Amino acid sequence: MKNISTTYDPKLVEDKWYRFWEENHFFHDEVDHTKKPFSIVMPPPNVTGQLHMGHALDNTLQDILTRWRRMQGFSTLWLPGTDHAGIATQAKVEENLAKDGVSKYDLGREAFLEKVWEWKDEYHDRITKQLRLLGSSCDWERERFTMDEGCSRAVQEVFVKLYEKGLIYRGSYIINWCPKCQTTISDIEVEHREKEGKLYYINYPIKDSDSFIPIATTRPETMLGDTAVAVNPEDERYRDLVGQTVILPLVNREIPIIADEYVDLSFGTGAVKITPAHDPNDFDMGLRHHLPQITVIDKEAKMSMEAGRYQGMDRYQCREEIVADLEEAGFLTKIEEHPHAVGECYRCDTVIEPLISPQWFVKMKPLAEPAIQAVIDGKIRFVPERFTKIYLGWLENIRDWCISRQLWWGHRIPVWYCQDCGKEICGKDHPSSCPKCGSSKLEQDPDVLDTWFSSALWPFSTLGWPEKTEDLSYFYPTSVLVTGRDIIFFWVARMIFMGLEFMKEEPFKEVFIHGLVLDSLGRKMSKSLGNGIDPLGIIDQYGADTLRFMLITGNTPGNDLRFQEERLEAARNFANKIWNASRFVLMNLTDYQPGAAAVNLNLADKWILERYRSTSLEVTRYLEKYELGEAARTLYDFIWNEFCDWYIELAKLRLYKEIGTEKHTAQSVLTQVLGGIMQLLHPFMPFITEEIYHHLPEGEGSVMRSSWPQGDQMVSFPEEREEMDLIMDVVRSIRNIRAEMNVPLGKKINMILLAGKKSGDILRTGQDYILGLCQGEKIEFFDLDTEKPEQAATSVVQDVQIFLPLKDLIDFDKEIARLEKETANMEKELARLNGKLNNQGFLSKAPAEVVAKEKAKADQYQSKKQALLERLAQLRR
Repeated sequence: MKNISTTYDPKLVEDKWYRFWEENHFFHDEVDHTKKPFSIVMPPPNVTGQLHMGHALDNTLQDILTRWRRMQGFSTLWLPGTDHAGIATQAKVEENLAKDGVSKYDLGREAFLEKVWEWKDEYHDRITKQLRLLGSSCDWERERFTMDEGCSRAVQEVFVKLYEKGLIYRGSYIINWCPKCQTTISDIEVEHREKEGKLYYINYPIKDSDSFIPIATTRPETMLGDTAVAVNPEDERYRDLVGQTVILPLVNREIPIIADEYVDLSFGTGAVKITPAHDPNDFDMGLRHHLPQITVIDKEAKMSMEAGRYQGMDRYQCREEIVADLEEAGFLTKIEEHPHAVGECYRCDTVIEPLISPQWFVKMKPLAEPAIQAVIDGKIRFVPERFTKIYLGWLENIRDWCISRQLWWGHRIPVWYCQDCGKEICGKDHPSSCPKCGSSKLEQDPDVLDTWFSSALWPFSTLGWPEKTEDLSYFYPTSVLVTGRDIIFFWVARMIFMGLEFMKEEPFKEVFIHGLVLDSLGRKMSKSLGNGIDPLGIIDQYGADTLRFMLITGNTPGNDLRFQEERLEAARNFANKIWNASRFVLMNLTDYQPGAAAVNLNLADKWILERYRSTSLEVTRYLEKYELGEAARTLYDFIWNEFCDWYIELAKLRLYKEIGTEKHTAQSVLTQVLGGIMQLLHPFMPFITEEIYHHLPEGEGSVMRSSWPQGDQMVSFPEEREEMDLIMDVVRSIRNIRAEMNVPLGKKINMILLAGKKSGDILRTGQDYILGLCQGEKIEFFDLDTEKPEQAATSVVQDVQIFLPLKDLIDFDKEIARLEKETANMEKELARLNGKLNNQGFLSKAPAEVVAKEKAKADQYQSKKQALLERLAQLRR
């Protein structure tokens, strides 16, 4: 037997085995056409990021699937990588430079980018080290970065091809501008949060009239850029005013009253101000009605020159000034409290400003249609299926994608402009001269591409595209994408339409969606709430296996998971249970001969082998359906309840014999099943299983490179399982009686069992188990029609009647006295509770939940009292 420590210490195990796996290249599989491929691309974390609970869950799920498929004999590739995270990374570097009073403009573009690359190199190892601590068995030999040479070449190729097809274009449209990040962000990067606001009612004077048209707005500062007032053509209140003009208050500009079906009759007054340059819906309406576009808020979120005397004010300061001026001039009629959704930047939480700006866009409709059809046709399947509707709903209503960002860090847009003739040149390489006029005065577009543009190419750019590599032809399409429900739009949909466009094949067959990890109160973890949980701290305290198992148990596809400390404790207890059980087995193998066949399997042996067989089938079935939480629960129940609590106890009866085939058989079955448990559990808890596997007599190599147990190829013992289930039920029933009757632990008992013929035969076969597990002196067997014994505790299991004679087991007088005292205490508590519950003062003042709690307590005490009275009656017979 190999030595095994008395307690399990993850810190002594985890680093050792990860180095062992990596040094032996166990995470790396070559292309092997004799095997089926299984591939996953890791959702790339930010290169300068920090591992959070979402990462921990996402990567644990991927690791389970990869380790499982690897053990099944697939040629596996879990491809890791990191994302350059344009906005986030540039912001970090700028913040760092600002500490020394330096800006990016002081350095210039090239020198600034050198600083960013230095920052990336410094922090890259941090996130990859953290993924290693979690146990991620990804192929680090194939690691990629969204701005490495190959991925950058793929980005250029895709941009140029889409440009040449007319699917990428430049135009001035309204975009979401972040005043803090100083860049545009896409629609799905805007997070809408419900906030308390105000609705301002303003009278706009009708030209050549003493009348007004009342409008309501949440943003009075934008009225300086109004170019129309709109009403619904069906609104009888304003129908006669359509075509007339109003005088814009404070500005004295004449603007028309127009009719448009978009206007909501029920909002405010039913008449709305139209500011095409500062609202996406107003922008669309402005295009329909050919309205001017007047920009009154600039990229710093300050009022522009077009704002007149308000120029230079912060937008919110301007709002206060405008409201005061409107009130003084008599145009403001009232202000109402009005909660409404406010768009904020998903990176920095700054309120975004809709602005008209020349930007680059991807024309989405031609790309979205095949991506929709691929899911409708079943070529891509969402798990759970309900996310299909969410995906389709977004693509069916998609707007063109703004892909340019006003940053320096990222993939620079491969477009040059001739400074002499204005020619726009798109290409993969820097042109030497203008193809139209021959000028060499060419300037590249200063913007970079949205980070999600390069991420959208991840399933094929990481495998070598646009080159026709062996990895690409073998591992693409990938097998499954594992990701959170919060980036279906950001990433999943974009990968699908890019894969279909450039590979002519879907990028993955299935999309396994998981929920978010919430705090114990069910809130999303965030910096603002201060409720984030550091997975590295959990790993340091509990070990990676405990964190992984906690994240999996109770987890169902697509649903959010609450982080609870007690669930961590339960997972750690499970790890300790496995360790102690394994240690017991290993300590009892001193004279064991590995390889010798087990003979004369008894009922318990056949039962545990059948349970191991069926468990392996059940776990495999759950993994196939992505029900990883159910697979973990199945393993937990089998390991803890059946192997540890039952079979090991049953095997002790033979292990303590000095020598013989019975002992060898028990040792053989124990090691066989324990080895199989390590294999089944390995994808979930890789470190402890590797450690125990290497202590087993047959544990050579690595458990992660051993074969996955195949239940359909194992010998089946269905009858023995049924027989053992009956014996176990009888044992449980007898143990319950002992506990209820307060029989001393060391006291041997006699048992009388009345059973039908089949059940009686089974129980006679297993009587040694019953005697050993119930601390029995002897068992008497009788037919069902035998006269029932008196003064005995009874129970019924199937067609088995159990009687435990109480004579000599307990001191009747002492037990009766104890029960009478307990009954009196219970009656006293009941009287106190009933008095409280009959008190109208208490009932009227106490919170409903307190009253309900007291009622439940009273019901519980009443049940206990009834049980005590029944036991007293039984003893007094």
